[in-house]
Amino acid sequence: MAQPWQSGKVIRIENATAFTRRFWIELVSGEPFHFQPGQFVTLDLPIHEKPSKRWRSYSIASWPDGSPIIELVIVLLEGGAGTKYLFEEVQVGSELTLRGPLGSFILPSPIEKDLFLVCTGTGIAPFRAMVHHILNHNLPHQDIYLIFGCRRLGDALYQKEMEELEQNLPGLQYLPVFSREIPENHKHLIRTGYVHAVFEEICKKKMSLVPAGSETLVYPASFYLCGWKVMIDEAKKRIVDLGYNHKAIHLELYG
Repeated sequence: MAQPWQSGKVIRIENATAFTRRFWIELVSGEPFHFQPGQFVTLDLPIHEKPSKRWRSYSIASWPDGSPIIELVIVLLEGGAGTKYLFEEVQVGSELTLRGPLGSFILPSPIEKDLFLVCTGTGIAPFRAMVHHILNHNLPHQDIYLIFGCRRLGDALYQKEMEELEQNLPGLQYLPVFSREIPENHKHLIRTGYVHAVFEEICKKKMSLVPAGSETLVYPASFYLCGWKVMIDEAKKRIVDLGYNHKAIHLELYG
């Protein structure tokens, strides 16, 4: 059964980067917005006559707290009618039509394996929700590797917040990696390249600890991928090449 459409009012907008904004939306009904971390909402924007060309889906960047407010983090896409409307027309006080929560990109229950949360750009949104949820509810978990691919310094959304989470949530490693030019005075502090090399290095190191004669040559892990198609396609191939089954891979595709 399809979720009903609801009205939400934009109560706050902040620039996160030069091309990324955070939008806080409160349900006009005042009812709590119940969802699972990792799910998304669909906005019905007045940008086309056909519904299918009006709908835009965004992962919820906030975590469940029993309130009627959710946060979305959205990047301005060149030539994108949806983001053009959101960035140029929507203001604090604007009303939006939305539907949700939707999607099955959610945490396993219980969390019995190491989690690799691999993302690029605004793909960090569902993982931010997941990690806060684990901390807030003291959920038992194994090691969590949040591997965030960015182009440059300054593109790492929620960086300070993620660094603080790393200090407060045992087993969490926040691992940003940058693919473009990095200032010389930062190069010794920062991982450069792409996300794939980071999870491969961790997996190979842990596999070396698997006892000889074990039933499997891979150590237990689940991989959650969120971001652009190019990153996800390459990550899937490399994870399978490491020896993992496709069932170990969960994904949320952008674009």
